[in-house]
Amino acid sequence: MYDVKYQLDGFDTTYYYLGSQSEGTTTPGLLSDTDLLLTNNKVNIMYSMADWQHGGKINLLMVKDADTPPQHYLLQVFRLDLPLPVTNLNHPDFVTDSQGRVFLSNLAIVRKIAALCGDAHLRRGPSNSAREDCDFVYAFKCKTLPPEIMSWFTKMGQVYWPSQETFEAAKKCPVFLVPDGYHGSVNNAIQWRITPNIIERLLMFSLNIVQIKCLVVLKSIKKQEFVKYIHHENCKFTTFHCKTALFFTLERTPPTLWTKCRLIECIVRCLETIQECLNQGNCPHFIVEGVDLFDGKLCRECQMDLDQAIQGMIQDDMHVLFHLHSDYLGQRLSDYPHEMQPYHGDDVNAGICGKLAKDMFEHYLMINTEVCRRLCNNGEAELQISLINEITKLENLAINVGTTQYHKKYIKFLKQSLMSVKASTIMANCIQSGLPLPHDIWEMYGVSLNTDVASNKLKLASMHYCRGELMRAASVLHEVEFDLDGSVQPVCGCGITPYRDNLSEAFCKYTVQNDSQEQLTKKLAFCVRFLREEKFCAPMFLWYEMYRAVGDDVDHRDRLERNWMDWAVVDARPFLLYLQYLTYRDLGVRHRQLEGFHGLKAIVTSDRANQLYHPATALNLYGHCCELEGGVAEALHVYNRSVQNIPKNNAANWHIQRLYDDIGTLV
Repeated sequence: MYDVKYQLDGFDTTYYYLGSQSEGTTTPGLLSDTDLLLTNNKVNIMYSMADWQHGGKINLLMVKDADTPPQHYLLQVFRLDLPLPVTNLNHPDFVTDSQGRVFLSNLAIVRKIAALCGDAHLRRGPSNSAREDCDFVYAFKCKTLPPEIMSWFTKMGQVYWPSQETFEAAKKCPVFLVPDGYHGSVNNAIQWRITPNIIERLLMFSLNIVQIKCLVVLKSIKKQEFVKYIHHENCKFTTFHCKTALFFTLERTPPTLWTKCRLIECIVRCLETIQECLNQGNCPHFIVEGVDLFDGKLCRECQMDLDQAIQGMIQDDMHVLFHLHSDYLGQRLSDYPHEMQPYHGDDVNAGICGKLAKDMFEHYLMINTEVCRRLCNNGEAELQISLINEITKLENLAINVGTTQYHKKYIKFLKQSLMSVKASTIMANCIQSGLPLPHDIWEMYGVSLNTDVASNKLKLASMHYCRGELMRAASVLHEVEFDLDGSVQPVCGCGITPYRDNLSEAFCKYTVQNDSQEQLTKKLAFCVRFLREEKFCAPMFLWYEMYRAVGDDVDHRDRLERNWMDWAVVDARPFLLYLQYLTYRDLGVRHRQLEGFHGLKAIVTSDRANQLYHPATALNLYGHCCELEGGVAEALHVYNRSVQNIPKNNAANWHIQRLYDDIGTLV
């Protein structure tokens, strides 16, 4: 998804999702973060001068001196026009050494990300991000495998694991340089560390389920037990240490060991491997030669204490397993072979499948929001041209040689979403100016209707309502009402987490058997979004949402809120009920009008309001219905409640002022 987005933005970059979530080696209880790596494809990393390229790419030569630490390199800057080194400091990110050589500082990345993140910037090793639960690493891809990694392939055919096929596949994996200098080095700011994380991910993908379970249990022990023996602030035993221990244990044990009935024996073998490293005071990197993973991570005192603790666990016949809290693992082991409580395997599986599906579409929508925000920045007059250009870019990307099936799925989805915006902006202009409709307008709407069960169909119904086509609006609303049953999962792309973000149980069970994008969209309801350029396709009351800022409210928006708060965005179900109320009110069908009114009231005044992504907007719509019913006092109460929950950037502030002005005029 991000590859597509950045290509549309004009950047030649590649995203990689790494770590335990992508490997499937975590559980909900381990609270694993997200690991992202982004590489700039316009940087040419050279291992020798033979790799130099003329033209648009930035040429950086990997340099290693006698005093350069293991796993680290310096990146010397070379000219674009000639294979010669740069000799002057013509860039703030360049640094010279005692020999006059010009190197790229690793702080260049830190400064760039820090500027984007602002006060939310967090730095952890090579990671720079704006969120605690996300490690974002900006890296450069090596053109060839460095010798420290090539030496690992000499093991081929000499060990139990990995297989020869895996070794051969690993030779084709990219290796990266990340901005992380060696701790305590005087040249720390210009050192870049080699990371073979794609090879490591390949190794993880080759594991069987027993080996994965073994690693998950090791992580649980580390999280709960190992931390008790880490006494110094700068010391830590990491999940990467656990993974490395598993790798070395796999390398020297026959495959016949790794069976379900011998799981605890496998765990003990891995703990013994950790002990071996602790005893010798050195934890080698599994792939990169000459690296000690304890260096700068775990002092000798903590190593010795941890060694004794592990020995105690083994001598106690691993009773520690029965006391693990994460995911109720200890309790579940204690209950075995009886029914495992409180989790049932099928429920856990369905819950994970549901969360994965929901997360995927949240990312779809978040990136769509960012794309639309960029297009809107050019102004209303340019939006139609920008949309046409963006859709053309997507069509060209879809036929590129390197476009995978996953790229194509997202390209199709984004194109559908942009076609909806294009159709609505054209229609809004026609409604405003009284112009005749283009002959292909319904075809444009048709392309976008199946992104989910509700959002674009509700925009179509809203457009019909605004054109006075009430029977057509009612027909579309009836279809949405039928599809929007209890098995449908709400999803939003504004980056909001509701107070109670429940997953629909029926949706989770559905995702176990129906995992294709086309099938999943039949059980998803996205929030409905109207850009300012689409406002004539939205009921006039929603226009207030597009201008919700009062006073200095804009200054109180975070980075994600700035993407969408100039638009009207509302959860699908409340908007369906609001549109039903308006449509059947104008049609004179009172009982259907009241169904919409009472349905909307039931949502905003019950616990279900905690599950809404945009509760303030839903309350405001209900307040408007109260006004139309003649209950001005009730409407004021609703708007005040909305402001109490969300004081700033809330259109309810306008409605309160409007009603007080009206009351003052009447008096």
